[in-house]
Amino acid sequence: MDFQLNKEQKDIQKAAREFAEGEFRDIARDCDLNESVPRSLLKKGADLGFVGVFIPEEYGGAGLGFFEHAIILEEFWRVDPGIGQMFCSLTFGSEELILFGTEEQKKTYLPQLVQNEAIMGFAITEPGAGSDAASGTTQAVLDGDEWVINGNKVMIGGGTVGDFLVVFCLTDPESPSKSKRHSIILVETNRKGYDAQKITGKMGLRASDTANIFFSDVRVPKTNLIGTQGAGFFQLMNFFDRSRSYVSAHGVGLSQGALDMAIKHVKTREQFGQKLAAFQVTQFKIAEMATKVELARSLAHRAASLLDSGVVDTKLIAMAKWNAGRTAVEVVDEALQLHGGYGYMDDHDIERFYRAAKVLEIYEGTKEVEKIIIGRRLLGRF
Repeated sequence: MDFQLNKEQKDIQKAAREFAEGEFRDIARDCDLNESVPRSLLKKGADLGFVGVFIPEEYGGAGLGFFEHAIILEEFWRVDPGIGQMFCSLTFGSEELILFGTEEQKKTYLPQLVQNEAIMGFAITEPGAGSDAASGTTQAVLDGDEWVINGNKVMIGGGTVGDFLVVFCLTDPESPSKSKRHSIILVETNRKGYDAQKITGKMGLRASDTANIFFSDVRVPKTNLIGTQGAGFFQLMNFFDRSRSYVSAHGVGLSQGALDMAIKHVKTREQFGQKLAAFQVTQFKIAEMATKVELARSLAHRAASLLDSGVVDTKLIAMAKWNAGRTAVEVVDEALQLHGGYGYMDDHDIERFYRAAKVLEIYEGTKEVEKIIIGRRLLGRF
């Protein structure tokens, strides 16, 4: 068992860190205030090879793994969660194309993502179907050679800037099995009847695009079906096994960034005639925070590495995701506490990190859902 990154992975980590440090830090606060990321920055990141590294080489990607994708996102989130999230969103849902798409679909859409000629998203959540994805009611009805889609999705990444989305649709409502009623269909956002309304004023990750989406008789070709009709829920669960592995890296990166800021602050801030770092209580806090970050990183790296080796351990992935979210919330809370009143002001980056952390316990499977997955895998049927 080797816990060291290989040379290529170290080079990727170093390059991602230098890019984020050089390009994100000076504009991060403005991106948060303006609730957007310059397309030129996204394009630059793509040109440097940071987008879609897990996409196979034959479709324009680097042919690496979700571990390398996670390494990049960890470094991006360490510098700024909002911009880091936007970079993650660029290829979000492409796993469906890689795992279940036709050769034509892969050749048509995947290269566009790697080159940042297109942005995509995955439309899953609905007003009445969050954790209970199988209750989604956005419906796709086959009319000749076209799917006609009607419904509403909420809190969808890339909804207003995306060029196409993969959409979780109800296609077989009469199926006796709830898990066999949905399919996944690709929808280009320039289709008539597609409407996206940008969500503003989010608690955190404001730089990333999020939207409510409305489908009103949106027509797409029958060939836009990804995978098998009625197998959408199964395909969605396969997607979560990938996405949760690198969303775990979001939590690790945010935690590390918060820890970095806390260390810098306590080594410079003085109270009672000495640096905050000189107080034992401060040293204990830093020690506990650092240990939590390392534990989260080890678990997240293990889950992603196993995934790339062909071992899809849903339980371990859920553990990594739940733990990383919890770690982010706990570490950033202590980091802000160490900043005192300064941490409560928006001219200190820790405030932005604090606002961003909570969503890690909500999206891509709430912490409660992750614990249900872990418990059921351990206990089995009883």
